[in-house]
Amino acid sequence: MRKMIKPCGLHCIKVKHLGVVLGQQEILKDINLHIHCGSLNAVIGRNGAGKSTLIRAVLGEMPHTGIIEFKDRENGRIQKLKIGYVPQNLNIEKQTPVSVYDMIAAYHSNVPVFLKKSKKMKERMLECLKIFQADHLLNHQVCNLSGGELQRVLLSMAIMDSPNLLLLDEPVSGIDQKGMELFYQTIYQLKEHYDLAIILISHDLEYVKRYADKVILLDKTVLRQGSVKEVFQSQEFAQVFH
Repeated sequence: MRKMIKPCGLHCIKVKHLGVVLGQQEILKDINLHIHCGSLNAVIGRNGAGKSTLIRAVLGEMPHTGIIEFKDRENGRIQKLKIGYVPQNLNIEKQTPVSVYDMIAAYHSNVPVFLKKSKKMKERMLECLKIFQADHLLNHQVCNLSGGELQRVLLSMAIMDSPNLLLLDEPVSGIDQKGMELFYQTIYQLKEHYDLAIILISHDLEYVKRYADKVILLDKTVLRQGSVKEVFQSQEFAQVFH
């Protein structure tokens, strides 16, 4: 089992003046964020506010203006930012003969799974799956997983390469109450013990209130950001959520 690392607080991700324009429509404007390791940052806002577009821009999947950089405050060096990502949903065709092992191995290796099975990779898979109480799913068919089980597998995949930043785009959509509790408790433990920052898009305001370190209220630009109290008690929050 990998030794857990208490977040150092010295690394951060900076987003400077990020903007996204599609055709004649401005989707995001002048987004400025400062995200520290060991923190859970919840992005909230009404539908169409640009939350998923922000995630896609950070991933490099969406053309954008502005700068996204990873800073090491200890020595000032700019390093390559490693990102883990869990999407809103993943469409898996029924009867697709792919196991959890096969899916994770294919994602993390350039070598066809049937040509090479790595003991080291399997051990790492089990280590990450165990964090999300999903190690028993290693040999299960992906198409037969429940929504909550698939979510836990995707989270395990996302942290296998020890990312600096974990992006979660409404990952609990369609998950029952028990699954929601497990998700937020696990994410809280993850950010407490691993040296990474987390950006979570969420509509679950009660869970955001309980677990987030920082809240970002978005509506094409950042209307307000700060602690849960600062954002939830703001005039901007009241205007967005009535």
